[in-house]
Amino acid sequence: MSGNRRQTVLLLQGGGALGAFQAGVYEALEEARILPDWVVGTSIGAINGALIAGNPPRLRLARLREFWEAVSEQGWHARARDWPLPRQAQTLLGNLHVLSRGVPGFFSPRLEGAFGWDLPLPPERASYYDTTPLRLTLEALVDFDLLNAGATRLSVGAVRVRGGEGVYFDSGAQALGVEHIMASGALPPGFPPVRVDGDLYWDGGLSSNTPLEFVLEDNPRRDSLCFLATLWNPSGGEPGSLREVLAHAKDIQYASRARDLVAREQRLHELRHVINALAARLPEVLRDDPAVRALRAHGCASNYHLVRLQAPLHDHADHTRDIDFAAATVRARWQEGLNQARAAIARRPWARSLDADRGVFIHEMQDQGKAS
Repeated sequence: MSGNRRQTVLLLQGGGALGAFQAGVYEALEEARILPDWVVGTSIGAINGALIAGNPPRLRLARLREFWEAVSEQGWHARARDWPLPRQAQTLLGNLHVLSRGVPGFFSPRLEGAFGWDLPLPPERASYYDTTPLRLTLEALVDFDLLNAGATRLSVGAVRVRGGEGVYFDSGAQALGVEHIMASGALPPGFPPVRVDGDLYWDGGLSSNTPLEFVLEDNPRRDSLCFLATLWNPSGGEPGSLREVLAHAKDIQYASRARDLVAREQRLHELRHVINALAARLPEVLRDDPAVRALRAHGCASNYHLVRLQAPLHDHADHTRDIDFAAATVRARWQEGLNQARAAIARRPWARSLDADRGVFIHEMQDQGKAS
């Protein structure tokens, strides 16, 4: 053990409308009184994270519901998914409305988008959609003074347009504003880049959609119970149509090699434990040597329990499911997150006695089947 109180961390992937699953996960955590000390998110995960960290616990669920109800489609185009039509036709009607009209409280079409790719535009307008509605929604639902007060740390991933490197805006190191949250969700070419302190930023999912490395590389490291709410599932079978090809390719792209990343970080942290164990075996005279002290700094005794919650696959879903903001679908995704997190909390795998030398313990909680 590191000697510090174990922190609870909530890690949230990007995934558009699929992010309702994460709201359900948070509801289960709050229900069990497992409140996060730190939320790390990308894209829609950054938005959900801001709604959590930027409100007192008694208001968080209400604010999450306000956001998801605001962006849920309620009209005929949403109900079209329930009409007696082939599934593909239902999806097409719903998608056409979102693509042509946008999503209330989130984004609206730009007129410039109809005039071709080569129309000269300033960077902040070089997109198909205007995200001013999202700015207004966040300003209404997030208390940024509270967010920056430090009770719940928030970190959001973005990508600097010049250079293309991934960065994290972290309330533990700087004051965050609405522009930082919007930068994390500025996915091109749909959404425009957002300027922060003179630089333009795009969606963090372009670099890494699974914000785990930032937690395991934090300094100083602390014993942590981490809930990772992932929205994309790369484990599907062989595709049997172009629709399935597009869906599975998108899953692989935005899953961001989450399993490989977890396995790599697990190996790295085991090496940190090995360094720590070797240093403990050295004579005290060597341990105090400046060169040895510098080497010992690479060691670590902290333990991480990673509870991985996976949004289920849907038989009828395709590569456009991240823009399916139909109210019924949003409610279903929320309930799936709630149910899965409740099941994980009931099992409490992190409470079992495990080999402390491993350092990172993975608890897979996802249902390997498909939702109906």
